[in-house]
Parts: sequence; structure tokens; C-alpha cells
Amino acid sequence: MADSYSFDVVSDFDRQELLNAVDQVRRDVGQRYDLKDSNTEIELEEASIEITTASDMTLEAVLDVLRQKATKRDLSLKIFDLQPPEAVGGNRVKQVIKLRKGLSQELAKQLSKKVRDELKKVSVSIQGDSLRITGKNKDDLQGAIQLLRGEDLEVPLQFENYR
Repeated sequence: MADSYSFDVVSDFDRQELLNAVDQVRRDVGQRYDLKDSNTEIELEEASIEITTASDMTLEAVLDVLRQKATKRDLSLKIFDLQPPEAVGGNRVKQVIKLRKGLSQELAKQLSKKVRDELKKVSVSIQGDSLRITGKNKDDLQGAIQLLRGEDLEVPLQFENYR
């Protein structure tokens, strides 16, 4: 039997599910009567989504459709970091949505400190944009997962490589 157990805390999303959600949004925007003539463009970049549309009102409608499609595909809405909308030429509006992926260094330090302060029987190490939590008892690791799930963070957390 193993003498220690561990798991990784990461903040990630399924890129293929996001791609499918954005494709569904494009289709919906092309079919909905209130959005059909808005000449809306949705571009999925590596680290962001850009929406260019006719007005603030159609932008809100497109964002609502994006939120619905992402939720149906089990994507957390916390991955979307909405930037302020900006006006572009021809009375059009552009919205950039940055995609959150990975734990920032300061967030990793904050979570690490929280776990170390509350649970003395586990050790925490920061590994790039993830945390590795190790302990001798699986119950201690379950306690760490419950502690982190109770936190209200701006990024979604997943727990991987539980062994």
C-alpha cells in the first residue's frame, strides 16, 4: 500500500467543448430573427474570444447565448474574463473575452497558504500553474478538496491525478 497520496489542483477547460459552444453560438446568431441582420462576427483565438456586432443590445443577446451554450456543455462561466466593450468604426461594438486558464502565481500562493493553515497533515507545493497536495491519509486530501471547493474564486478549479 502506498505511504502517501496526492492530487493536483488546476484551472482548465475543455478546448473542444469551447469550440463546439462557439460554433453553436454562431449558428444561433445566424438563425435568430433579432440577431440575423446584426452582422455579428465571433472569433475564437488561442486565449480569447472576440465578438463584433451592431449594438450594445445585440452584444448582450450574443453574450447570453454564449453563456447558455457554455453551461450546457459543462463549461464554467468563470473561464470568461469579460473586458470592457469598445466602439469600433461604423457604429459597431467589439467585446473581447479573455479565457482564464491556469492558476496565477498569487492565487496559487493564496490557496497554498489557506490549505497549510487549516490542514496540518498535508503538504502543498506550487508546480507552475497548478498545486500538488500530498498527504499520508486519503481523508486529509478529501478535506483539502472540500476546503478548496468552499472558496469563492474567480477561476474554476479541477482536481486531477488523485492517487
